Amino acid sequence: MIDHGGGIVTLYGHCSRILTSAGRPVKADDIIALSGSTGRSTGRHLHFEVRVSGKAVNPRGFLP
Repeated sequence: MIDHGGGIVTLYGHCSRILTSAGRPVKADDIIALSGSTGRSTGRHLHFEVRVSGKAVNPRGFLP
């Protein structure tokens, strides 16, 4: 999970390897993880989620 401030958090799930650590600042172009097939997954993919004030919202409005 990455805390962007203002109550906005992004979550990245099913990663095979995490390339950063808790509390480390990251930039937009940093590679933070490698996608994988962990947990109850049927194949390699990224689970991407945006949460606003703790509630999952449609991420479409946050993407270009």
